[in-house]
Amino acid sequence: MSYFERHIFFCLNQRENGDNSCAQHGAQQGFDHCKARVRELELGGVGAVRVNKAGCLDRCAGGPVAVVYPEAVWYSYVDNSDIDEIVEKHLKQGEVVERLRLPDHIGR
Repeated sequence: MSYFERHIFFCLNQRENGDNSCAQHGAQQGFDHCKARVRELELGGVGAVRVNKAGCLDRCAGGPVAVVYPEAVWYSYVDNSDIDEIVEKHLKQGEVVERLRLPDHIGR
C-alpha cells in the first residue's frame, strides 16, 4: 500500500516568455478549490488523498491540467464544478471522469 491512496498534481507553471501555460488559465484557483474540497470532505491524509502543486507538466496545450496518480489519469478543467466532479468521482469514489479526461495526443 502506498503512503497516499491517490495524489492529484496541479500544474501551476507560469512561463515568463509569454508562451501558453496553466497559470494563465486559472490553475491556482483550481488547485485552491480542490484542496478546500478535499479538506471539507475529509478525504485527505495518510492512506487517503494528497493535493499537490507542480511545476510544468509539459501538457500546456490542454491547460489548465491536473493528473491523478497512481492511475495516471490526466484532466483538463474549466471551473469549480469540474474540480468538484473530479474530487467526488475520482478522488472519493475511484471513478474516472471521462468527459474531463485530457486526450493522450495533447502535449506542449
